[in-house]
Amino acid sequence: MIRYATVGTGWIADAFIDGAALAGGLTLAAVCSRREETGRAFAARHGDVPVFTNLDALAESDAVDAVYIASPNALHYPQSRRFLLGGKHVICEKPATVTSRQLRELLALADERRLVYMEAIMMRHLPARETLRAAVAGLGDIRSARFDFSQLSSKYAAYRAGELPNIFNPALATGCLMDLGIYCVYPAIDLFGRPERIEAAAAFLSGGADGAGGCVLSYPDKTVSLSYSKTAQGRIGSEILGDQGTLAIGSISRLTGIRRFGPDGTETLLAGERTKAELMSGEAAAFRRYIEALRTGEAAVRADCAQAGALALAVCETMEEIRRKAGIRFAEDDGYPG
Repeated sequence: MIRYATVGTGWIADAFIDGAALAGGLTLAAVCSRREETGRAFAARHGDVPVFTNLDALAESDAVDAVYIASPNALHYPQSRRFLLGGKHVICEKPATVTSRQLRELLALADERRLVYMEAIMMRHLPARETLRAAVAGLGDIRSARFDFSQLSSKYAAYRAGELPNIFNPALATGCLMDLGIYCVYPAIDLFGRPERIEAAAAFLSGGADGAGGCVLSYPDKTVSLSYSKTAQGRIGSEILGDQGTLAIGSISRLTGIRRFGPDGTETLLAGERTKAELMSGEAAAFRRYIEALRTGEAAVRADCAQAGALALAVCETMEEIRRKAGIRFAEDDGYPG
């Protein structure tokens, strides 16, 4: 049994714990929070496990083998690095790092110390990913695709009232692209590879964060359009269009509501809805398998771990180019404010 701790006490940490329980082989052993009372309230929902308020103490503790990091984006790199140096396996919420330089460093550090460092991204580890890839192969010639994740933020009303929630605070390397747009970039790179050219734009809020945006990824034979927003609710989902059929995807982040339409309009449901625990269980199970493979040497699992890392790096590098073209800059960027 792999003993893990959570860093962060938001709803996503609750969801990961539920997913990890469903995946099996993982047991919550500790919680880390900046504030004791917040940590204890969170731990009370999950078996009253020990609470740490000192990151270094948790990194050096023998009570855990691994950590799940769900802190603000700007903290992902330094916290991940500290835990890897402490000998802990790390699964970190997307985006795992702000820059590709940071990600390359952490992947190399994990490899050097025989540890797992993994970006937590649902779609890469869901059974629906293989369903989607197989369906794409049957669409014939694909000339265009459109991926959208537009979801009105629950924090937007507070932002408009004059508050500065973390997700709209550029000092924390947040904003729409980093929060939602990454869910569009991942399937684009996973299905079609790196583009030859990227054009991008962003709609900035008064506080400096991007509230919405879009980009076009150009390939020799197709264009892939990505759109994302935290200031409005999308309704029509995503599409991949081929001359032998069309795929409609209800949720690009969860890979649910996937339907295939034949040339004659015949509709087939390929992937329906899933609970949040089921959606989170895929990445939790992969994390467990990757850790176990370090001991067993199972080649196929270790290869999948390496491929997941390579995809994460390709996505991060693509995100950097999108940010550069759209004018989204963070303190972590080389040459900031440049």
